[in-house]
Amino acid sequence: MLINLHKTYLSAKSLLIAGVLLSLMLGDAYAQSIPSVKLKDLTGSTIDTGMLENDGNPIVICFWATWCSPCKRELNNYMDYYGDWQDETGVKIVAVSIDDSRSTNRVSPYIMSSGWEFDILLDPAGDFKRAMNVMNVPHTFLYNGAGELVWSHNNYAEGDEEELYEELLKLAN
Repeated sequence: MLINLHKTYLSAKSLLIAGVLLSLMLGDAYAQSIPSVKLKDLTGSTIDTGMLENDGNPIVICFWATWCSPCKRELNNYMDYYGDWQDETGVKIVAVSIDDSRSTNRVSPYIMSSGWEFDILLDPAGDFKRAMNVMNVPHTFLYNGAGELVWSHNNYAEGDEEELYEELLKLAN
């Protein structure tokens, strides 16, 4: 009898631990809303990321850095389609630079030369990056109009913008 109770206890304990781990993994990967972190934009204004909204339309948050070639290719390709995507889905793209204090001064000149029309935020201390569980860049998140995470993509290869476009179309319908 004691052995059966012990087995039942261990089984219940294992299930509890598995459930907690699963909820932590899912919770970290698919948070329901954008975490609230105070960042600066290029004009020096403070923006609370938890207050990012787009009148019920999707928001794409892209983490990038000036030293990251795949990041720049990804955002340059997004820019090629941004006007059409906005017309079709109302999307807003927010590009969050994780350049540290030594390289943050390169962000504005790069954006000016690239012609990006995205909202740009600076995360030199990595606070927002940590809050979003970003381990490496580029990392892209898609939030629906209710501010819920619906898609996430890490890294970049040519053509990945088509996958994002398909996800945006799902939200537009």
